[in-house]
Amino acid sequence: MYSSCKSGNNKKCPFCNSNRGDKTDEENVEEIMKRVEANDAVAMGMLAHSYHRGLRGVKQNQTKAMELYIRAAKIGCSKAHNNLANVHHEGGNMKKAKFHFEAAAMAGQEGARYNIGILEAKSGNMERAIKHWTIAASAGDYFAMHKLRTFFEKGDVSRNQLT
Repeated sequence: MYSSCKSGNNKKCPFCNSNRGDKTDEENVEEIMKRVEANDAVAMGMLAHSYHRGLRGVKQNQTKAMELYIRAAKIGCSKAHNNLANVHHEGGNMKKAKFHFEAAAMAGQEGARYNIGILEAKSGNMERAIKHWTIAASAGDYFAMHKLRTFFEKGDVSRNQLT
């Protein structure tokens, strides 16, 4: 989705490349639902996010959002794992949050890797936190870079720990 926006194709459907600029939210959701029926994990994640936040004219429904996030995660959507982790983290279930952050990180979600670092730091394991932030930063995660820079400037992280 990001690359299509950067290339100027943000008015095009990421699934079929048709012009969606003139479509209503209802028409866009209908197209996404068709992709969900075809077991498209990205579409499931998009629809789940719409239900979770009440976007695209969809009424907010946490139950449907969770069902879709879980379904998308089961078929390999790393972003769905990351979103599930965030939902569990907000709800206070750190065990499930960590599980889903780890699944997302293993699939390449560097934001999830950053969040694992946060969980490790909160549990007092700074060495592991720094390792996670270093991996995320090397992949370009801004928040991990910022966190490491802050710790480095305070003297809490040495140059050797960052390599």
